[in-house]
Amino acid sequence: MTRARRPVVEVIDETMAQVLRRKSGAERLRIAMGMFRTARTMITQAVRQQHPDWSETRVRDEVNRRLSHGSC
Repeated sequence: MTRARRPVVEVIDETMAQVLRRKSGAERLRIAMGMFRTARTMITQAVRQQHPDWSETRVRDEVNRRLSHGSC
């Protein structure tokens, strides 16, 4: 049985919060999308390294599962 994880809440530094507040919604979205792409790339590389025998489809499915916190 898998134990439920406690949510992790990270507090952003006030200086960084001020910088982000000055950005437009489009700029903040662009930053978030870049972070998501980076996370996807890092997870994909990790899965490929852990399972070199997996097909691209299986790797993609595992990456999607991890990014969705196992909810797909």
